[in-house]
Amino acid sequence: MDKKSLTEADIRSKFIDPAINAKGWTEDMILREKYITDGRVIFNGSVHARKEGKKPDYILYKMPNMPIAVIEAKDNNKPIGGGMQQAMDYAKILDAPFAYSSNGDGFIEHDFMTSQERDLTMDEFPTPDELYERWLKYKNFTPEQQKIVEQPYYFDPYSHELRYYQAIAVNRTVEAIAAGENRVLIVMATGTGKTITAFQIIHRLRASGLKKKILYLADRNILIDQTMTQDFKPFKKVMTKVKEANIDSAYEVFMALYHQLVSNDECVADPFTQVKPDFFDLIIVDECHRGSAKDDSAWRKVLEYFSSATQIGMTATPKAETGANNLDYFGEPIYTYSLLQGIQDGFLAPYRVTNSYINIDMTGFTPKEDERDLFNKLIEQRHYDRKDIGRDIAFVERRQIVAHRITRMLHQIGRMTKTIVFCTDIDEAEAMRSLLVSMNADMCKKDSRYVMRITGDDNVGKKQLDNFIDTDEPYPTVVTTSELLATGVDCKTCGLIVIDKEIGSMTEFKQIVGRGTRLRPDKGKWHLEILDFRNATAKFKDPKFDGLPEQPIPGKPKEYPKKDVPSGDDTGERPTHEKYIVGGEKIMVKTEIVEVLGEDGKTMRTESVTEFTKKQILKHYATLQDFIHKWSAVERKRAIVDELKECDVLIEAVREKNPALANADIFDIICHVAYNQPPLTRRERANNVKKRNYFAKYEGQAREVLEALLEKYADFGILNLEDENILDYAPFNSIGKPQKIAKLFGGPAMFEKALKELETEIYKETA
Repeated sequence: MDKKSLTEADIRSKFIDPAINAKGWTEDMILREKYITDGRVIFNGSVHARKEGKKPDYILYKMPNMPIAVIEAKDNNKPIGGGMQQAMDYAKILDAPFAYSSNGDGFIEHDFMTSQERDLTMDEFPTPDELYERWLKYKNFTPEQQKIVEQPYYFDPYSHELRYYQAIAVNRTVEAIAAGENRVLIVMATGTGKTITAFQIIHRLRASGLKKKILYLADRNILIDQTMTQDFKPFKKVMTKVKEANIDSAYEVFMALYHQLVSNDECVADPFTQVKPDFFDLIIVDECHRGSAKDDSAWRKVLEYFSSATQIGMTATPKAETGANNLDYFGEPIYTYSLLQGIQDGFLAPYRVTNSYINIDMTGFTPKEDERDLFNKLIEQRHYDRKDIGRDIAFVERRQIVAHRITRMLHQIGRMTKTIVFCTDIDEAEAMRSLLVSMNADMCKKDSRYVMRITGDDNVGKKQLDNFIDTDEPYPTVVTTSELLATGVDCKTCGLIVIDKEIGSMTEFKQIVGRGTRLRPDKGKWHLEILDFRNATAKFKDPKFDGLPEQPIPGKPKEYPKKDVPSGDDTGERPTHEKYIVGGEKIMVKTEIVEVLGEDGKTMRTESVTEFTKKQILKHYATLQDFIHKWSAVERKRAIVDELKECDVLIEAVREKNPALANADIFDIICHVAYNQPPLTRRERANNVKKRNYFAKYEGQAREVLEALLEKYADFGILNLEDENILDYAPFNSIGKPQKIAKLFGGPAMFEKALKELETEIYKETA
């Protein structure tokens, strides 16, 4: 057998599969070519697509959800180690300790525990037990610890398959606790599944017998209720929600709000003291970036009372603020899965930012001497900056400008887009609600809940929160708030975040953005729009965004963002105070800048679809001749479209931005944008083929088929012509089945040749 003539797929099936099967790797221990990421979503305008996800050739498992090795295969024209860097990249992503590369002649092994590499023959590949024993030796687990680590995941017919990063967070946490760690911090971006991760951790530790009484702490009712009815549902028989300060010892899993465990009356003992300090042996602290981490928090004493328990903090935003340091309390994160990593993997929505700069925000406002507001209150004589607007002073015209811009955005992206408008306080949230109702009266006429205020002081609004969160409920659609929706609210279809409040901390900013990070393509949500009136999104460019926070400066006074103090009544709102309401000022949007997440997944770039497309195409094809040569050489034009997609280029987005290219061929769009060539429409190219009398050499039904194919091209383009199932549809199915049509040309090979000749004719004048 000539190995050099074999494809990579042949190498896998004829050499690698037999080699690993012979060593005891059974099919239930092998995943072949399985996508571990979904592929980053890219979008321009309203056009969306996905880049190729990551797909190792082989993932080997000793136990489910615990990958131990990755193998990358290459054809025999490449060296044995030709796939090693790729294999190592996949292994690092999966937290697997071994990586292998093979071209069918042998294997090269990379051991991440020792950083050593060695050559192996095809019959020297390690057995499952050999790899597992090497890993156990490195971990130095005792037999008791090994039993805990080997405890299986929960599984039933309704279980969700864990994403790779969730499994890593679970595995690392269980291993750390088995090894004796008592404080663990897990950092996972909003929308990446912290609760399902917590569930599997609890399940494995309970099932192993290591932990028997578990307390799950949160600071909002909605967080507890969502968790109990969704991810923690399998605990139903052993789980209870702490109510009326009663800890029923008959249960094993306790769900509680901080304030339910703490007494507000100095004469009444804290409810948590009704059980002994060693009652709980595991505590999960949800959203631990909030009040529980503070040194002098009333709720911190809950954790300190049960200090003997293993405590796991879970957050999207690790903090290192003086006096509120969850890194200091829980230690460095055992695992971090960031927002940007989630976007790169295609599990979270990318975002587009529209910064709307209002003139009075940029210049500030100084009242005239003895100037009074609309309610005849004398305005304090001082200069009011943007940070004061909405808090100490508000402008009627500015509110109208903001409401009008929000309404215009909804007209652009879809008026039924779930939207959260973050305002400075409750008063501003109510004023904005009223304006949006007036400007969207046609939508409110269909359902009065189209615009609603959801704030801590409004029970009517709060009762609609579940409907806002529900992906199948269209109303409420647009909600105004100040604090209540900033954290913990899991609205998967929220497609527009409006920021019209000052955001001081990175933690608050991440939490607000996190309300819209979920992807729901099945509901039409592919990305997040952010409309920012306060330049809060400048934090995207801060090096601290999505990175580990800086450590606090010793001796610096404690500064607590007001938002981070959870309220006992679930309001989360700051108290209002008297402010000046001013009218008559000439207020306008001075300028707007639209930016999208850059192709590196980190930087922001100003959106110009055409210029960006030109730059990316020229990176690949420096001259028109280079591009034409590649276009002519490829077997399928789809390959070029896919290649450009990996560079974040979407040809259909260029077409969308330029109506003159609505009926242009993909080839012509590329040539026009990148090389300034005059574009032809598909119909013009089809007519040119007819003028050259290309079909004269064909007769009867064969000619009829080719003429119909050319019409398909003129109507829908070259990618439609390349569809392998095109002969299954009208008008071809009226002629006969694909096999019959191929016979008209002398067989499948001759039909493919005729199709290729037709493509050549279509591009003849330029190619």
